Amino acid sequence: MMRSVPELLAPAGSLEKLKMAINYGADAVYLGGQKYGLRSAADNFTSWELKEAVEFAHARSALVYVVLNSFLHDQDFSGIESFIRELEDYGVDAVIVSDLGMVSLISSLSSISIHLSTQASCLSSYGAEFWKKMGITRVILGREASIEEAKKIKEKTGLEVEMFIHGSMCMSYSGHCVISNYTQGRDSNRGGCAHSCRFEYTLTSEKDNQTVTATTFMSSKDLEGVALIPQFAEAGIDSIKVEGRMKSIHYAGAVPKVYSQALKEYHDHKEIDLDFIKWADRELSKISHRSYHDGNLVSKAGEKSIFSERENEESDYVIVGQVLEIAEQKYLAIQVRTGFKLGDNLEIVSFSSRENLEFQVNEICDLQKNLCDKANPGTVVLIPWLANVERFNLIRMRKKA
Repeated sequence: MMRSVPELLAPAGSLEKLKMAINYGADAVYLGGQKYGLRSAADNFTSWELKEAVEFAHARSALVYVVLNSFLHDQDFSGIESFIRELEDYGVDAVIVSDLGMVSLISSLSSISIHLSTQASCLSSYGAEFWKKMGITRVILGREASIEEAKKIKEKTGLEVEMFIHGSMCMSYSGHCVISNYTQGRDSNRGGCAHSCRFEYTLTSEKDNQTVTATTFMSSKDLEGVALIPQFAEAGIDSIKVEGRMKSIHYAGAVPKVYSQALKEYHDHKEIDLDFIKWADRELSKISHRSYHDGNLVSKAGEKSIFSERENEESDYVIVGQVLEIAEQKYLAIQVRTGFKLGDNLEIVSFSSRENLEFQVNEICDLQKNLCDKANPGTVVLIPWLANVERFNLIRMRKKA
């Protein structure tokens, strides 16, 4: 399908996050089932959740891709045939695969489109041509590739090309890392990454026995490419991908919103100006993250891509809940995640408008409409109706000092 701008592909670590990402502008989502993927610590999807996910997405013209990119041994293939048939029955739009044997098996059992995982480390047109002959319809390039390299691969092969544009980066080559195996006994290539590269290490020279103080020399900054969207579009990149199936519900909604707005801005004006970039930077700073960097997208990542701090840059904002129902233009029913009280200033994160709605809480009621001084986590409360608010909008609040 020809598009004037790339598809926005967002992570869905749970059914709730999937709905959040699509509501906030994702054109497609990627998710994992209970087996066969590389994010075993994510919530992942049961069979009935997967069915509901596809129905929800398709009803909103969004696509669903299922990840089957773990490195599998023979015993791991148990049940895979029935799972593949189940995916086709549900109408899954594509599967993401790294293993050639899995490609062959899926092709023999179904007509589902197959996307090549970044784990396959495809970085050249020669590699892409091989995978095309094997039945791949889209190649997800390793993060080591630049936009210019991706453009050449697409031109030479005619394959769809997908690239990461936002999220955590891995210090290892396309994620082929075994540090977690050594430090934690967990295989990162089979869904068990413990993020050992984020730890502090001390370096001792074997030559002179000198010790360097603790450092996070293997930790990468986070990828952020909003300003590069014109380059992605002009290179003909088919899909821009946000990393983060294990990230928060705040991330699941707020990051797709920024990139959705950026794609709209480029579609409407054929550019993204400085004012928009400043807005995007402000919005992305409201989400917990490491310092941002453009990775290898323009030039090879070097020393400046290393994240030298131990902890993430924590957001000043916290999600207090989301709009559950809108009652007769009198009340908003709020599902509370973090407590708030009378007088607090809250912000409703709009689905489609760049600007959010800021307001002060001047009334809180329980479901029996009794007045309350505060809203407690895990409850549903009512606040007065506000215009231009939609069901399932996120609500956040600046953290108190």
